[in-house]
Amino acid sequence: MTLPTRAEHIQQQLRELGIDREVIRFDEGTHTAKAAAAALGIEVGAIANSLIFWMADAPLLVMTSGRHRVDTAALAAQLGEGAIERATPEQVRAATGQVIGGVAPLGHPAPIRTIVDVALADYEQLSAAAGTADTVFMLSYDELLRITGGEPRVVGD
Repeated sequence: MTLPTRAEHIQQQLRELGIDREVIRFDEGTHTAKAAAAALGIEVGAIANSLIFWMADAPLLVMTSGRHRVDTAALAAQLGEGAIERATPEQVRAATGQVIGGVAPLGHPAPIRTIVDVALADYEQLSAAAGTADTVFMLSYDELLRITGGEPRVVGD
């Protein structure tokens, strides 16, 4: 199955970063962490959801475990830089060049400050979106931290 151009770009970036993994394309999009986990045969907590928020007039990427929701008030208190609000679809597209449901942890037009949920460390292998709603790739928690330059934090309830 051929990959969308955006997913091919993500796969190339991964290889350049020393992560030689194949991007997986689903026949149908997986619109929830639960659906993606079922399709991959992994626990829902091993899904590394890429969520774009807005804080201090800038995008904030939060890579969170599919097993819980981001507690924006608690995360804002930890970071101490003001309120955190969910980005609009337009803000997501502008910040990442990707659409909601397919945001990859890399491949953005400019670097985005990234927070990585420490709950993801509980899993040997994680799944992250590869730039489209129907593509993903597998990686470890340490690889996720490395490719994003992310800050490990408690983000969920």
